Amino acid sequence: MSRLRRFAVLAAAAVVPALGLTLAGTTQASAAPNFQVPFKCGVTVTAATFSGHSPANSVDFQKSGITGMPVLAAAGGTVSRVANEGSTSYGRWVEVDHGGGWTTRYAHLSTQSVSVGQAVSLGKQLGTAGATGGVSGPHLHFEERLNGVAQKAKLNGVAVPYYAHTDFTSKNSCGGNPYEATEVCGSGYSVVDSQALAGGSGTAYLLYNSSTKGNCVTTLKSVSLGTASPVSAFLEVQGSARTTDSGSFTYYAGPVKKTAAATCVKWGGSVGSNAYESPFEHCD
Repeated sequence: MSRLRRFAVLAAAAVVPALGLTLAGTTQASAAPNFQVPFKCGVTVTAATFSGHSPANSVDFQKSGITGMPVLAAAGGTVSRVANEGSTSYGRWVEVDHGGGWTTRYAHLSTQSVSVGQAVSLGKQLGTAGATGGVSGPHLHFEERLNGVAQKAKLNGVAVPYYAHTDFTSKNSCGGNPYEATEVCGSGYSVVDSQALAGGSGTAYLLYNSSTKGNCVTTLKSVSLGTASPVSAFLEVQGSARTTDSGSFTYYAGPVKKTAAATCVKWGGSVGSNAYESPFEHCD
């Protein structure tokens, strides 16, 4: 299960020691954003990786007719570089700082449409693809960097194969949360209850693993996707203290997990000011 949605500072994450308790949502500041394909929703591009690419772990996105196609931010952040190397190296390029040491770079652009210091959300157009710099043909050079070093790329949680030519279809700003509750809670969990939050802001989910008798709660956002904003999830087994995962997250809060066989649970969550709290239920 990917936990890449937390590149914002935690507002709060209460962990109460109790038998069988796991709060699996806490991550370090260096956890990567859930980077998306940097093209419009539904566009299929080929992610080309090869030995000797500079820097190592870079990705070249290729597609017939790519010149002039909008290049989008792979995650929210702040523009940290807008540069033009002329007919060498990157040519026209943009860098976005996502926090926690993570940046992305977009190179060989034909145009640039942002400025240094500008805040950008997931899917914001940064420029258009082209063939500037030291290239033999049009493509988008893309890097996911941690502390200045290019890492092996992931796109919507899927590792880009090295070395290969692999097609990826963009889910960038398609209008839905790229995560599912079962993905957040992990293998073996199934949704047993859910509650839509007011204003269409998100949904709180209760899941159960019949093999381990484990309960899991997560809240998935439906608004401000890719941008850190307040969201929470909590789980309380009757007779035990409540555990809450709360903070400014990009896609979801949780998972909050606790083992509770044949014991009632109270669960819920919030997105912004819209909250839900269940009664004690699901006692079987």
